[in-house]
Amino acid sequence: MAGLENLGVQLKPRIAIVGGGCAGLAAAAELATAGLPATVFEASKQLGGRARGLNWKGRRLDNGQHILLGAYGETLRLLQLAGVDLSNAFMRLPLRLVQHQQFELRASRHLPAPLHILAGLIRAQGLTRLERLAALHLMAKLRLSGFKLNHDEALNIYLKRHHQPQKLIQWLWEPLCLAALNTPLDQASTQVFLNVLRDSFARARADSDLLLPRQDLSTLLTEPLAHYIEKNGGTVCRGTAIDAIEICDTGFALHAEGLAEPFSHVVLAVAPFRAAELLASLPELTGTARECSHLGYQPIYTVYLQYPDKVRLPYPMIGLSGGHAQWVLDRGVLDGQSGLLSVVISAEGRHQTLTQEALAGAVAAEIAQAFPDFPPALWHKVIAEKRATFTCSPHLDRPQQQTPLPNFHLAGDYTAGDYPATIEGAVRSGVKCAHLILANL
Repeated sequence: MAGLENLGVQLKPRIAIVGGGCAGLAAAAELATAGLPATVFEASKQLGGRARGLNWKGRRLDNGQHILLGAYGETLRLLQLAGVDLSNAFMRLPLRLVQHQQFELRASRHLPAPLHILAGLIRAQGLTRLERLAALHLMAKLRLSGFKLNHDEALNIYLKRHHQPQKLIQWLWEPLCLAALNTPLDQASTQVFLNVLRDSFARARADSDLLLPRQDLSTLLTEPLAHYIEKNGGTVCRGTAIDAIEICDTGFALHAEGLAEPFSHVVLAVAPFRAAELLASLPELTGTARECSHLGYQPIYTVYLQYPDKVRLPYPMIGLSGGHAQWVLDRGVLDGQSGLLSVVISAEGRHQTLTQEALAGAVAAEIAQAFPDFPPALWHKVIAEKRATFTCSPHLDRPQQQTPLPNFHLAGDYTAGDYPATIEGAVRSGVKCAHLILANL
Protein backbone atom coordinates (compact mmCIF):
# COMPACT_ATOMS: atom_id res chain seq x y z
CA MET A 1 0.00 0.00 0.00
CA ALA A 2 2.81 2.38 0.88
CA GLY A 3 4.40 1.72 -2.50
CA LEU A 4 1.12 2.43 -4.28
CA GLU A 5 0.66 5.64 -2.30
CA ASN A 6 4.16 6.76 -3.21
CA LEU A 7 3.48 5.92 -6.85
CA GLY A 8 0.31 8.01 -6.67
CA VAL A 9 2.28 10.95 -5.33
CA GLN A 10 4.82 10.62 -8.13
CA LEU A 11 2.13 10.54 -10.80
CA LYS A 12 0.23 13.51 -9.44
CA PRO A 13 0.82 16.49 -11.75
CA ARG A 14 2.92 19.34 -10.46
CA ILE A 15 1.88 22.55 -12.16
CA ALA A 16 3.86 25.78 -12.34
CA ILE A 17 2.32 29.07 -13.39
CA VAL A 18 4.90 31.69 -14.30
CA GLY A 19 3.37 35.12 -13.81
CA GLY A 20 0.98 36.41 -11.16
CA GLY A 21 -1.12 38.75 -13.28
CA CYS A 22 -4.78 38.26 -14.11
CA ALA A 23 -4.12 35.39 -16.55
CA GLY A 24 -1.86 33.42 -14.21
CA LEU A 25 -4.10 33.90 -11.18
CA ALA A 26 -7.16 32.89 -13.22
CA ALA A 27 -5.45 29.68 -14.32
CA ALA A 28 -4.41 28.84 -10.75
CA ALA A 29 -7.86 29.63 -9.34
CA GLU A 30 -9.60 27.46 -11.93
CA LEU A 31 -7.21 24.59 -11.22
CA ALA A 32 -7.73 25.01 -7.48
CA THR A 33 -11.49 24.77 -8.00
CA ALA A 34 -10.93 21.42 -9.71
CA GLY A 35 -8.84 20.19 -6.77
CA LEU A 36 -5.53 20.57 -8.59
CA PRO A 37 -3.35 23.11 -6.74
CA ALA A 38 -0.61 24.93 -8.66
CA THR A 39 2.42 27.02 -7.77
CA VAL A 40 2.38 30.63 -9.00
CA PHE A 41 5.71 32.42 -9.47
CA GLU A 42 5.58 36.22 -9.65
CA ALA A 43 8.77 38.22 -10.17
CA SER A 44 7.38 41.31 -8.45
CA LYS A 45 6.61 41.63 -4.77
CA GLN A 46 3.10 42.62 -5.83
CA LEU A 47 0.62 40.55 -7.83
CA GLY A 48 -1.56 41.81 -10.65
CA GLY A 49 0.78 42.85 -13.43
CA ARG A 50 -0.83 45.90 -15.01
CA ALA A 51 -3.87 45.59 -12.71
CA ARG A 52 -2.57 46.53 -9.30
CA GLY A 53 -2.93 49.20 -6.65
CA LEU A 54 -0.31 51.56 -5.26
CA ASN A 55 -0.01 54.17 -2.51
CA TRP A 56 0.68 57.84 -3.23
CA LYS A 57 0.35 60.85 -0.91
CA GLY A 58 -2.07 59.04 1.37
CA ARG A 59 -4.26 57.91 -1.52
CA ARG A 60 -4.78 54.49 -3.03
CA LEU A 61 -4.32 54.60 -6.81
CA ASP A 62 -4.35 51.99 -9.57
CA ASN A 63 -1.52 51.36 -11.98
CA GLY A 64 -4.14 52.13 -14.63
CA GLN A 65 -7.82 53.01 -14.39
CA HIS A 66 -9.78 49.93 -15.48
CA ILE A 67 -13.46 49.77 -16.40
CA LEU A 68 -15.25 46.44 -16.62
CA LEU A 69 -18.43 45.54 -18.47
CA GLY A 70 -21.36 43.42 -17.43
CA ALA A 71 -20.37 41.08 -20.28
CA TYR A 72 -17.14 40.12 -18.51
CA GLY A 73 -18.65 36.84 -17.35
CA GLU A 74 -15.49 34.89 -16.60
CA THR A 75 -13.96 37.68 -14.54
CA LEU A 76 -17.13 38.14 -12.52
CA ARG A 77 -17.48 34.37 -12.00
CA LEU A 78 -13.96 34.06 -10.62
CA LEU A 79 -14.41 37.05 -8.35
CA GLN A 80 -17.56 35.52 -6.91
CA LEU A 81 -15.71 32.22 -6.52
CA ALA A 82 -13.05 34.08 -4.53
CA GLY A 83 -15.71 35.52 -2.23
CA VAL A 84 -15.89 39.05 -3.64
CA ASP A 85 -19.24 40.77 -3.09
CA LEU A 86 -19.83 42.22 -6.55
CA SER A 87 -22.51 44.64 -5.39
CA ASN A 88 -20.04 46.31 -3.03
CA ALA A 89 -16.99 45.92 -5.27
CA PHE A 90 -18.41 47.77 -8.26
CA MET A 91 -20.63 50.70 -9.04
CA ARG A 92 -22.89 49.18 -11.70
CA LEU A 93 -24.32 51.77 -14.07
CA PRO A 94 -26.54 51.22 -17.11
CA LEU A 95 -24.58 52.25 -20.19
CA ARG A 96 -24.30 56.01 -20.44
CA LEU A 97 -21.67 57.50 -22.71
CA VAL A 98 -21.16 61.20 -22.13
CA GLN A 99 -18.90 63.46 -24.18
CA HIS A 100 -18.96 66.62 -22.10
CA GLN A 101 -21.43 69.20 -23.51
CA GLN A 102 -21.37 67.51 -26.92
CA PHE A 103 -22.92 64.04 -26.93
CA GLU A 104 -24.82 61.71 -24.63
CA LEU A 105 -26.16 58.22 -25.19
CA ARG A 106 -28.20 56.46 -22.51
CA ALA A 107 -29.24 52.86 -22.94
CA SER A 108 -32.85 52.15 -21.99
CA ARG A 109 -33.26 50.63 -18.53
CA HIS A 110 -36.42 48.78 -19.56
CA LEU A 111 -36.00 47.35 -23.06
CA PRO A 112 -34.17 44.08 -23.73
CA ALA A 113 -30.96 43.90 -25.75
CA PRO A 114 -30.32 45.11 -28.40
CA LEU A 115 -33.38 47.36 -28.30
CA HIS A 116 -32.00 49.16 -25.25
CA ILE A 117 -29.04 50.37 -27.35
CA LEU A 118 -31.18 51.23 -30.37
CA ALA A 119 -33.48 53.30 -28.15
CA GLY A 120 -30.44 55.07 -26.74
CA LEU A 121 -29.23 55.91 -30.25
CA ILE A 122 -32.65 57.25 -31.24
CA ARG A 123 -32.64 59.58 -28.22
CA ALA A 124 -28.92 60.42 -28.30
CA GLN A 125 -28.21 64.07 -27.64
CA GLY A 126 -25.87 65.98 -29.94
CA LEU A 127 -26.66 64.00 -33.11
CA THR A 128 -28.73 65.03 -36.09
CA ARG A 129 -31.50 62.82 -37.42
CA LEU A 130 -29.27 61.61 -40.27
CA GLU A 131 -26.44 60.78 -37.84
CA ARG A 132 -28.81 58.76 -35.67
CA LEU A 133 -30.08 56.88 -38.73
CA ALA A 134 -26.52 56.10 -39.82
CA ALA A 135 -25.76 54.58 -36.41
CA LEU A 136 -29.03 52.62 -36.37
CA HIS A 137 -28.41 51.31 -39.87
CA LEU A 138 -24.95 50.05 -38.92
CA MET A 139 -26.19 48.40 -35.72
CA ALA A 140 -28.98 46.66 -37.64
CA LYS A 141 -26.50 45.43 -40.25
CA LEU A 142 -24.20 44.08 -37.55
CA ARG A 143 -27.08 42.30 -35.87
CA LEU A 144 -28.13 40.62 -39.13
CA SER A 145 -24.56 39.51 -39.86
CA GLY A 146 -24.07 38.11 -36.36
CA PHE A 147 -21.26 40.66 -35.88
CA LYS A 148 -19.10 38.63 -38.28
CA LEU A 149 -16.97 39.92 -41.15
CA ASN A 150 -15.92 38.03 -44.23
CA HIS A 151 -12.60 39.84 -44.16
CA ASP A 152 -11.11 41.82 -41.30
CA GLU A 153 -9.92 45.38 -41.91
CA ALA A 154 -8.94 48.54 -40.06
CA LEU A 155 -11.88 50.06 -38.20
CA ASN A 156 -11.55 53.53 -39.76
CA ILE A 157 -11.89 52.01 -43.23
CA TYR A 158 -14.88 49.93 -42.17
CA LEU A 159 -16.68 52.90 -40.63
CA LYS A 160 -16.11 55.11 -43.67
CA ARG A 161 -17.24 52.33 -46.00
CA HIS A 162 -20.47 52.13 -43.99
CA HIS A 163 -21.03 55.88 -44.25
CA GLN A 164 -20.58 56.76 -40.61
CA PRO A 165 -20.48 60.56 -40.18
CA GLN A 166 -17.35 62.11 -38.71
CA LYS A 167 -19.17 63.38 -35.64
CA LEU A 168 -20.48 59.88 -34.90
CA ILE A 169 -16.99 58.44 -35.29
CA GLN A 170 -15.47 61.10 -33.04
CA TRP A 171 -18.02 60.89 -30.24
CA LEU A 172 -19.12 57.23 -30.30
CA TRP A 173 -17.07 54.74 -32.31
CA GLU A 174 -13.58 56.10 -31.62
CA PRO A 175 -14.02 56.42 -27.83
CA LEU A 176 -15.46 52.90 -27.71
CA CYS A 177 -12.59 51.55 -29.80
CA LEU A 178 -9.91 53.21 -27.67
CA ALA A 179 -11.57 52.05 -24.46
CA ALA A 180 -11.96 48.45 -25.66
CA LEU A 181 -8.94 47.82 -27.90
CA ASN A 182 -6.49 50.55 -26.82
CA THR A 183 -5.59 50.83 -30.50
CA PRO A 184 -6.06 53.79 -32.89
CA LEU A 185 -8.86 53.51 -35.44
CA ASP A 186 -6.49 53.24 -38.38
CA GLN A 187 -4.77 50.22 -36.81
CA ALA A 188 -7.67 48.56 -34.95
CA SER A 189 -9.17 45.21 -35.92
CA THR A 190 -12.81 45.66 -36.87
CA GLN A 191 -13.61 42.02 -36.09
CA VAL A 192 -12.27 42.20 -32.54
CA PHE A 193 -14.16 45.47 -32.01
CA LEU A 194 -17.34 43.79 -33.25
CA ASN A 195 -16.75 40.88 -30.86
CA VAL A 196 -16.86 43.34 -27.96
CA LEU A 197 -20.00 45.02 -29.35
CA ARG A 198 -21.66 41.62 -29.81
CA ASP A 199 -21.07 40.52 -26.24
CA SER A 200 -21.87 43.91 -24.72
CA PHE A 201 -24.84 45.11 -26.78
CA ALA A 202 -26.61 42.16 -28.41
CA ARG A 203 -27.23 39.50 -25.76
CA ALA A 204 -28.56 40.75 -22.42
CA ARG A 205 -29.26 44.29 -21.26
CA ALA A 206 -27.02 43.94 -18.20
CA ASP A 207 -24.06 43.00 -20.42
CA SER A 208 -23.64 46.63 -21.45
CA ASP A 209 -23.57 47.91 -17.86
CA LEU A 210 -20.45 49.77 -16.83
CA LEU A 211 -18.77 48.27 -13.76
CA LEU A 212 -16.66 50.95 -12.11
CA PRO A 213 -14.38 49.58 -9.36
CA ARG A 214 -15.03 50.92 -5.86
CA GLN A 215 -11.68 49.59 -4.66
CA ASP A 216 -8.16 49.49 -6.01
CA LEU A 217 -7.50 46.47 -8.22
CA SER A 218 -5.18 44.74 -5.75
CA THR A 219 -7.91 44.77 -3.10
CA LEU A 220 -10.68 43.99 -5.57
CA LEU A 221 -9.10 41.39 -7.83
CA THR A 222 -5.63 40.00 -7.26
CA GLU A 223 -5.51 39.56 -3.48
CA PRO A 224 -8.89 37.73 -3.28
CA LEU A 225 -7.78 35.37 -6.05
CA ALA A 226 -4.43 34.74 -4.36
CA HIS A 227 -6.18 34.04 -1.06
CA TYR A 228 -8.56 31.61 -2.80
CA ILE A 229 -5.65 29.80 -4.48
CA GLU A 230 -3.75 29.39 -1.22
CA LYS A 231 -6.86 28.42 0.74
CA ASN A 232 -7.38 25.58 -1.74
CA GLY A 233 -3.87 24.18 -1.53
CA GLY A 234 -2.02 26.29 -4.10
CA THR A 235 1.13 28.31 -3.51
CA VAL A 236 1.80 31.92 -4.51
CA CYS A 237 5.50 32.86 -4.57
CA ARG A 238 6.00 36.63 -4.78
CA GLY A 239 9.34 38.20 -5.62
CA THR A 240 10.46 35.04 -7.38
CA ALA A 241 11.68 35.61 -10.93
CA ILE A 242 11.98 32.58 -13.20
CA ASP A 243 15.23 33.02 -15.14
CA ALA A 244 14.99 30.02 -17.46
CA ILE A 245 12.85 27.00 -18.31
CA GLU A 246 14.40 23.73 -19.48
CA ILE A 247 13.03 20.33 -20.47
CA CYS A 248 13.97 17.58 -18.03
CA ASP A 249 13.06 13.95 -17.30
CA THR A 250 10.07 14.89 -15.16
CA GLY A 251 8.82 17.54 -17.59
CA PHE A 252 10.28 21.00 -17.00
CA ALA A 253 12.90 22.52 -14.73
CA LEU A 254 12.24 26.09 -13.66
CA HIS A 255 15.33 28.07 -12.66
CA ALA A 256 15.09 30.86 -10.11
CA GLU A 257 17.92 32.45 -8.14
CA GLY A 258 20.30 29.59 -8.88
CA LEU A 259 17.82 26.89 -7.92
CA ALA A 260 16.00 24.50 -10.25
CA GLU A 261 12.62 22.96 -9.46
CA PRO A 262 10.85 20.24 -11.51
CA PHE A 263 7.25 20.46 -12.76
CA SER A 264 5.14 18.29 -15.02
CA HIS A 265 3.13 21.18 -16.49
CA VAL A 266 3.87 24.85 -17.12
CA VAL A 267 1.56 27.79 -17.82
CA LEU A 268 3.63 30.73 -19.00
CA ALA A 269 1.57 33.81 -18.07
CA VAL A 270 3.94 36.73 -18.50
CA ALA A 271 4.00 39.66 -20.93
CA PRO A 272 4.69 38.57 -24.53
CA PHE A 273 8.13 40.23 -24.71
CA ARG A 274 9.14 38.36 -21.56
CA ALA A 275 7.56 35.15 -22.86
CA ALA A 276 9.67 35.40 -26.03
CA GLU A 277 12.83 35.53 -23.89
CA LEU A 278 11.91 32.45 -21.85
CA LEU A 279 10.71 30.48 -24.88
CA ALA A 280 13.96 31.06 -26.77
CA SER A 281 15.66 28.22 -24.86
CA LEU A 282 13.00 25.69 -25.94
CA PRO A 283 13.69 24.58 -29.54
CA GLU A 284 10.17 23.19 -29.96
CA LEU A 285 8.73 26.65 -29.33
CA THR A 286 10.86 28.88 -31.54
CA GLY A 287 7.83 29.59 -33.73
CA THR A 288 5.76 30.55 -30.68
CA ALA A 289 8.58 32.77 -29.44
CA ARG A 290 8.64 34.47 -32.82
CA GLU A 291 4.88 35.13 -32.65
CA CYS A 292 5.33 36.74 -29.22
CA SER A 293 8.27 38.88 -30.28
CA HIS A 294 6.48 40.21 -33.39
CA LEU A 295 3.64 41.85 -31.45
CA GLY A 296 3.44 45.63 -31.37
CA TYR A 297 2.41 47.63 -28.30
CA GLN A 298 0.22 50.53 -27.29
CA PRO A 299 0.59 52.73 -24.19
CA ILE A 300 -1.93 53.80 -21.56
CA TYR A 301 -1.30 56.93 -19.51
CA THR A 302 -3.29 57.59 -16.36
CA VAL A 303 -3.15 61.10 -14.91
CA TYR A 304 -4.37 61.46 -11.33
CA LEU A 305 -5.34 64.95 -10.23
CA GLN A 306 -6.13 65.71 -6.60
CA TYR A 307 -8.51 68.63 -6.09
CA PRO A 308 -10.04 69.96 -2.87
CA ASP A 309 -12.53 67.51 -1.36
CA LYS A 310 -15.59 69.45 -2.54
CA VAL A 311 -14.80 68.87 -6.25
CA ARG A 312 -17.08 66.35 -7.95
CA LEU A 313 -17.90 65.49 -11.53
CA PRO A 314 -21.56 65.73 -12.57
CA TYR A 315 -21.38 62.02 -13.51
CA PRO A 316 -18.92 59.31 -12.37
CA MET A 317 -17.35 58.95 -15.85
CA ILE A 318 -17.25 61.68 -18.49
CA GLY A 319 -15.56 61.77 -21.87
CA LEU A 320 -13.60 64.72 -23.21
CA SER A 321 -12.62 65.22 -26.83
CA GLY A 322 -10.26 67.48 -28.72
CA GLY A 323 -7.38 67.27 -26.27
CA HIS A 324 -5.25 64.68 -24.52
CA ALA A 325 -7.83 63.53 -21.96
CA GLN A 326 -10.28 60.88 -23.15
CA TRP A 327 -12.15 59.74 -20.04
CA VAL A 328 -12.30 61.35 -16.60
CA LEU A 329 -13.46 59.31 -13.60
CA ASP A 330 -14.42 60.63 -10.18
CA ARG A 331 -12.69 58.48 -7.57
CA GLY A 332 -14.52 60.36 -4.84
CA VAL A 333 -17.84 58.98 -6.07
CA LEU A 334 -16.38 55.53 -6.69
CA ASP A 335 -14.26 54.81 -3.65
CA GLY A 336 -14.66 57.80 -1.33
CA GLN A 337 -11.34 59.50 -2.16
CA SER A 338 -12.89 62.94 -2.37
CA GLY A 339 -11.59 65.33 -4.99
CA LEU A 340 -9.47 62.69 -6.74
CA LEU A 341 -9.96 62.45 -10.52
CA SER A 342 -8.34 59.85 -12.76
CA VAL A 343 -7.87 60.74 -16.42
CA VAL A 344 -7.32 57.99 -19.00
CA ILE A 345 -5.34 58.49 -22.22
CA SER A 346 -5.40 55.36 -24.35
CA ALA A 347 -3.21 54.37 -27.33
CA GLU A 348 -0.34 56.19 -28.97
CA GLY A 349 -0.56 59.92 -29.65
CA ARG A 350 1.04 63.30 -29.33
CA HIS A 351 0.88 63.12 -25.51
CA GLN A 352 3.87 60.76 -25.65
CA THR A 353 6.10 63.66 -26.75
CA LEU A 354 5.45 65.54 -23.49
CA THR A 355 7.20 65.17 -20.17
CA GLN A 356 5.00 63.85 -17.39
CA GLU A 357 4.97 67.32 -15.81
CA ALA A 358 3.89 68.94 -19.08
CA LEU A 359 1.25 66.29 -19.71
CA ALA A 360 -0.24 66.73 -16.24
CA GLY A 361 -0.35 70.49 -16.80
CA ALA A 362 -2.04 70.08 -20.17
CA VAL A 363 -4.65 67.69 -18.77
CA ALA A 364 -5.31 70.00 -15.81
CA ALA A 365 -5.87 72.85 -18.29
CA GLU A 366 -8.37 70.71 -20.22
CA ILE A 367 -10.23 69.93 -17.00
CA ALA A 368 -10.27 73.65 -16.13
CA GLN A 369 -11.70 74.49 -19.55
CA ALA A 370 -14.41 71.82 -19.27
CA PHE A 371 -15.24 72.68 -15.65
CA PRO A 372 -14.34 76.34 -15.09
CA ASP A 373 -15.71 76.33 -11.53
CA PHE A 374 -13.09 73.81 -10.37
CA PRO A 375 -10.27 75.23 -8.23
CA PRO A 376 -6.65 74.39 -9.19
CA ALA A 377 -5.43 70.85 -8.57
CA LEU A 378 -3.38 70.32 -5.41
CA TRP A 379 -1.09 67.66 -6.86
CA HIS A 380 -0.81 65.21 -9.73
CA LYS A 381 0.59 61.77 -10.44
CA VAL A 382 1.19 60.41 -13.95
CA ILE A 383 1.46 56.64 -14.47
CA ALA A 384 2.70 55.62 -17.92
CA GLU A 385 2.43 52.02 -19.05
CA LYS A 386 4.31 52.25 -22.36
CA ARG A 387 3.63 48.64 -23.31
CA ALA A 388 0.22 48.37 -21.69
CA THR A 389 -1.41 46.24 -24.40
CA PHE A 390 -0.62 44.66 -27.73
CA THR A 391 -1.67 46.54 -30.85
CA CYS A 392 -4.94 44.83 -31.79
CA SER A 393 -4.62 45.03 -35.58
CA PRO A 394 -6.44 43.12 -38.35
CA HIS A 395 -5.28 39.59 -39.26
CA LEU A 396 -3.02 39.44 -36.23
CA ASP A 397 -1.49 36.01 -35.57
CA ARG A 398 -1.82 35.61 -31.82
CA PRO A 399 -0.17 32.55 -30.23
CA GLN A 400 -2.41 29.71 -29.09
CA GLN A 401 -2.78 28.68 -25.47
CA GLN A 402 -1.93 25.09 -26.46
CA THR A 403 1.67 25.09 -27.66
CA PRO A 404 3.41 22.40 -29.77
CA LEU A 405 5.23 21.28 -26.62
CA PRO A 406 3.08 18.86 -24.58
CA ASN A 407 2.01 20.14 -21.14
CA PHE A 408 3.31 23.65 -21.89
CA HIS A 409 0.71 26.42 -22.23
CA LEU A 410 0.56 30.18 -22.76
CA ALA A 411 -1.82 32.49 -20.90
CA GLY A 412 -2.25 36.21 -21.37
CA ASP A 413 -4.55 38.76 -22.93
CA TYR A 414 -2.35 38.65 -26.05
CA THR A 415 -3.02 34.97 -26.78
CA ALA A 416 -5.59 33.76 -29.30
CA GLY A 417 -9.19 34.67 -28.54
CA ASP A 418 -12.13 36.87 -29.40
CA TYR A 419 -11.17 39.66 -27.04
CA PRO A 420 -8.57 42.44 -27.08
CA ALA A 421 -6.13 43.11 -24.24
CA THR A 422 -8.57 43.42 -21.36
CA ILE A 423 -8.90 41.88 -17.92
CA GLU A 424 -11.58 39.60 -19.34
CA GLY A 425 -9.29 38.53 -22.19
CA ALA A 426 -6.54 37.67 -19.71
CA VAL A 427 -8.91 35.76 -17.42
CA ARG A 428 -10.38 33.78 -20.33
CA SER A 429 -6.93 32.72 -21.48
CA GLY A 430 -5.97 31.53 -18.00
CA VAL A 431 -9.21 29.59 -17.58
CA LYS A 432 -8.69 27.97 -20.99
CA CYS A 433 -5.18 26.84 -20.01
CA ALA A 434 -6.59 25.25 -16.85
CA HIS A 435 -9.21 23.40 -18.86
CA LEU A 436 -6.60 22.17 -21.35
CA ILE A 437 -4.56 20.73 -18.49
CA LEU A 438 -7.58 19.11 -16.86
CA ALA A 439 -8.74 17.61 -20.15
CA ASN A 440 -5.43 15.80 -20.64
CA LEU A 441 -5.00 14.30 -17.18
